[in-house]
Amino acid sequence: MIRREFMKLTAAAGMTLAALGSVQAADMPAPFDKPADVKIALVRYLSTGDFFQSYLSGVEKQAQALGVDLRVLDSRQDAALQADMVDQAIALGVNGIIIQHGLTESMKAAAQRAVDAGIKVVAFDVDVENASVPQIEQSDYLLGKLALDQAIEDNGSSFTAGYVYVPGIAPLDRRDVAWKEIKAANPGIQEAAMFGTLDNPIANSVANQARSVLQANPAISVMFAPFDEFAKGVKIAVDEAGLSQDIKIYSADVSTADISAMREPDSAWVATVATNPAVVGEVSVRTLALMLAGEMTEKQVVVPPTLITQKFLNDNDVKNMEDLGVKMPQFQHADVSVAEWIPLPKR
Repeated sequence: MIRREFMKLTAAAGMTLAALGSVQAADMPAPFDKPADVKIALVRYLSTGDFFQSYLSGVEKQAQALGVDLRVLDSRQDAALQADMVDQAIALGVNGIIIQHGLTESMKAAAQRAVDAGIKVVAFDVDVENASVPQIEQSDYLLGKLALDQAIEDNGSSFTAGYVYVPGIAPLDRRDVAWKEIKAANPGIQEAAMFGTLDNPIANSVANQARSVLQANPAISVMFAPFDEFAKGVKIAVDEAGLSQDIKIYSADVSTADISAMREPDSAWVATVATNPAVVGEVSVRTLALMLAGEMTEKQVVVPPTLITQKFLNDNDVKNMEDLGVKMPQFQHADVSVAEWIPLPKR
């Protein structure tokens, strides 16, 4: 008797839970009322380095929170292969594609092919020159400007600088605008050398270049390296040359490894400007989700960056990204591309 009643109660509870699940599913807009049927692809150009691993983690966690099927296609800096991978994603029958970095000339036609196939596309840090494709960025201009403003605050408006830059990469091109503006407004800033490469491993390849640059230009006192892999490479060369107290490095992006490098005794790496790359990954997925639900109208999605100085890290004993999130709450979440129906990743 007791057992029969227990079984009835259990069955009733199961039906109630099922009903609740149905209500929750019904509250989700199509196609997310059946999230397991939603397929999205992340097509990557750059993947080497802490920033890109963290970005991928954010994409994966937000996709998991939504319950969608995520496919990751990694071209490892092969522009032609990245374009082919967009075609692979189209052939897989995905509902949406995130294009992460890349070259405009190779991705423009590929993005258009996806749009023509009825697939929703968003682009992070690559300009595919398509009005149907929202651009997600960290406000790269501000990433550069805030770092350079700090360089002027620390060094005055007259100094000799080395500049690490690879043209043709959208975020670096936008940061370059800030560099050109700062130089024009401050004629005392002299660019002694411009160099840079994206050859893997990026930090070591840049270090090889920086060694020669430092040897040929002993007057350099500031290095503007607006990508953390660039800054790592410059720091290797500066440390090897014994110049860590004579040169200051200003960068963009941040990771736990970067924090460690900035906090080393007498580290030349004194400031960086960044967003949390994991948060940018989450925003990329949420933006695509809003497009799939027919709720996305913005053509540009900006995640605001923050200045992080060596002094702040030391004063607050910040050891990793988790600590940074506690001390700088904006690193935990960006209130960008959000909706009541979109679940956020667990913190």
